[in-house]
Amino acid sequence: MLTDLPNLLTLSRIAAIPLLVVLLALRLPWADLAATIVFAAAAITDYFDGWLARHWRQMSDFGRMLDPIADKLLVGAALMMLVGTTRLSRFGLYPAIVIMLREILVSGLREYLAETHVGLPVTRLAKWKTGLQLAALGALIAGDDSARLLGFGFVPVAVIGETLLWLAAVLTLFTGWDYLTAGLRHAAGPETPAPGGERR
Repeated sequence: MLTDLPNLLTLSRIAAIPLLVVLLALRLPWADLAATIVFAAAAITDYFDGWLARHWRQMSDFGRMLDPIADKLLVGAALMMLVGTTRLSRFGLYPAIVIMLREILVSGLREYLAETHVGLPVTRLAKWKTGLQLAALGALIAGDDSARLLGFGFVPVAVIGETLLWLAAVLTLFTGWDYLTAGLRHAAGPETPAPGGERR
C-alpha cells in the first residue's frame, strides 16, 4: 500500500517541502527559479496521485488520509516562506491569512467527523480553489526576479500571483463555509425529544 505509485507521489509532495524551504531562503534568482520548478512538480503530483489511484484501482484509506495532509503542508510551507521572506505585500498578507485559517478549520472538521464515521467529500469548487491556489503560489514563488532571469522581465509575475491569491481566497471562503455548514449539520445531529414532549 505504501509503495503504490499514487501514495509515493503523495509522499514526494511532502518530501519536496524541505528543498522548497531551503531554496526560497536563499533569496537568489536561480534559487527562486529552482523553487518554482520544485513547487510545480509537487503541485502536478496532486493531480496525478488521485488520477492514478482511481485509474489503477489503488485507492486506500491511507491515500485518502495522506493526500489532504500533503496538500496542506505544501501550501502552508509555501505561504509561510513567502510571508517570512517578505515576498508578499502587506495587501497580499490578508488572503494568505484567510487561506491558512480555512485549512485549519477544515482539518478540525475532518478530524471531528472522522470520529463520527462521517466523510467530508471534496467539492468541485474546492478543486478549483486548490488549482487556483497552487497557480498563485507558483507565480509568487517565481516572482519578478525569475521572470527577468528567463527574459520575461516585462511580465508582472508578483502582481499576477497576488491577484490569483485573492481569487483563491474568495473561493476559500465559499468552500470553507460549505464545509463548516456540513460539519455543523452532522455535529448538531437529530433533535431528541425531552421528557414532557419538549425538544432539546
